[in-house]
Amino acid sequence: MNERTLGIRFAVGFLVGMMAAGPLLASGEINLYSARNEALIKPLLDRFTEQTGISVNLVTGKADTLLKRLESEGDNSPADMLITTDAGRLHRAKQAGLTQAVETQVLNDAVPAPYREPEGHWYGLSLRARPIFYAKDRVSPESLSSYRALAGPEWAGKICIRSSDNIYNQSLVAAMIAHDGEEKTQEWVNGLVENFARSPKGGDRDQIKAVAAGECDIALANTYYLAGMLTGNDQNQRLAAQAVAVYWPDQEGRGTHVNVSGAAVTAFARNRENAIKLLEFLVSPESQSWYGEVNQEYPVRDGVAWSQLLNQWGRFKADQLNLSLLGENNAQAVMIMDRAGWK
Repeated sequence: MNERTLGIRFAVGFLVGMMAAGPLLASGEINLYSARNEALIKPLLDRFTEQTGISVNLVTGKADTLLKRLESEGDNSPADMLITTDAGRLHRAKQAGLTQAVETQVLNDAVPAPYREPEGHWYGLSLRARPIFYAKDRVSPESLSSYRALAGPEWAGKICIRSSDNIYNQSLVAAMIAHDGEEKTQEWVNGLVENFARSPKGGDRDQIKAVAAGECDIALANTYYLAGMLTGNDQNQRLAAQAVAVYWPDQEGRGTHVNVSGAAVTAFARNRENAIKLLEFLVSPESQSWYGEVNQEYPVRDGVAWSQLLNQWGRFKADQLNLSLLGENNAQAVMIMDRAGWK
């Protein structure tokens, strides 16, 4: 059975099984702004409504566009909750005064401390790892070790990666700053840029395709995109994805860099209590199973099953840095990348 079929069967079983529980009587609504694709969140929202009686009015859009919309709407915004990708964007929302602190025992028990904002301004819903992808036919995994080693001369002209304006790369550099300081991180980024096989272009999938095509030997990308290529309908993307393998860097040290998709209750939420209920629902074991089995993302909650595909890539040690630091170090990260000539 392929991953797509498994995902569909799980989704149907997930919804049908939980529908049998019947709704808990409640009333009201939630206005949700979500940067996640509707197909990746709507089934969970529908189940929440069935279970609680609370309707969810969903608005989807690009992550940065939704942040700008919230800022322009100010205290007139109808939004009660924001779901977006990357801790850096969640930090931007907090810094702009668009979120409010919430804390419940349910949230604290479900979401490990590294994956939530210390004051409760946002909580991670799913994890995205950003490991090394290497060409199976040209690179031995024994030659790989850490992110820092990618700045070594042996990788000259062999690395593909997205541009410096990509938030995922900014967050990776921000994590390096948190661990190593600005000076050492500048040295690392300088060496990394010198090893680029080409000028950065395209998205994460394009980096993986470039490795498969022989334009470079290794790339940095999120596992979520590789999973999408392997389970999607595009045969060319599947073939490209099959030509690369995943390497988990820094397993003898700090662990592989991870990031989150996460949620925050907005600063001027008119349906605050309902928003908290939805937030708690999204970190429940049932919802976390959806991320782990259908969306091909790693659950933030411990003890939740992963998909067959994620398990094929193996268990790994994740960096335990509090992800709020990714946002706090973002400005310094961008300056370091600019100074290194990372386009």
